[in-house]
Amino acid sequence: MKAVVYRRYGGPEVLEMGEVPEPKLGPESVLIDVRTVSVNPVDWQIAAGRLDSRFDVRFPVVPGWDVAGVIAKVGPTVTGFAVGDEVVGYVREDSIGRGTYAERVAAPVRTIARKPANLSWEQAAAVPIAGLTAYQSLVHALRVGTGDTVLVQAAAGGVGSFAVQIAAALGARVIGTASARNHDYLRGLGAEPVTYGPGLGERVRTLAPAGVSAIVDMYGGETLVSSLDLLREDARGRVVSLTNDGVLEHGGVFVFARPSTADLDELRQLIENGLVVPEIATVLDLSEAAEAFRLSQSGHMRGKIVLRVSAG
Repeated sequence: MKAVVYRRYGGPEVLEMGEVPEPKLGPESVLIDVRTVSVNPVDWQIAAGRLDSRFDVRFPVVPGWDVAGVIAKVGPTVTGFAVGDEVVGYVREDSIGRGTYAERVAAPVRTIARKPANLSWEQAAAVPIAGLTAYQSLVHALRVGTGDTVLVQAAAGGVGSFAVQIAAALGARVIGTASARNHDYLRGLGAEPVTYGPGLGERVRTLAPAGVSAIVDMYGGETLVSSLDLLREDARGRVVSLTNDGVLEHGGVFVFARPSTADLDELRQLIENGLVVPEIATVLDLSEAAEAFRLSQSGHMRGKIVLRVSAG
């Protein structure tokens, strides 16, 4: 089958289209005919070798963890899914090698859920990693609810846009950082926008003089440390970071999304009820994965980058 592969660490230039064996189907897995996949920063970070200390890597690597498609086969012990079901998945294995930028993907059933009925294939592929990261941060780690004021960093990005909508659906007030050109977009999602950069603390305090009750951090480093002063006294430690496990030293939580059918089902309900809408930055063909990496590395995309694999 056709797939994107890389045979050594490097930048977008190491990606190539190639032929790889069709994946084997385990007893608790399904084989998915892939329609679309989405590009996440972790994809090119892995390709660049930045996560070499955390994952075993087996070259050649097929990148990608997000997938949307149709079940072509089911393993002999699989229940709850059948051939022809439309599904989405966060198909992350314990080692790096067999990813989703391919025509077919073997996915353990614990990593998949039914595709939201009201989404296109392009929108569906944008949901798993970004949606789970936001959902697990807000619901499991921070336990956000009515009465909370949540600061979401990089609120116009892939994870940030999900976090804004999910927090608002949970009843929270949301303050989101973004460049000025994305402020109207954030207002449409339900956030009060502020411009990131020097003076952020003062701008947030103007909107929330007493401080915020929870923070979703996308940057780490000095940005994380300085934003901790924005937490109310009764909310110390109520911060998650998606980039820096140094947050643990400040009493916070480091979030690296976990595959979860239950959480994907909760996201599906929010989406089908019109409370969460995935934002698509651009759609490219699978053969344009290198360009997708370049766009993701620029850090200026609003929403998700999606690769079209098959029209079905």
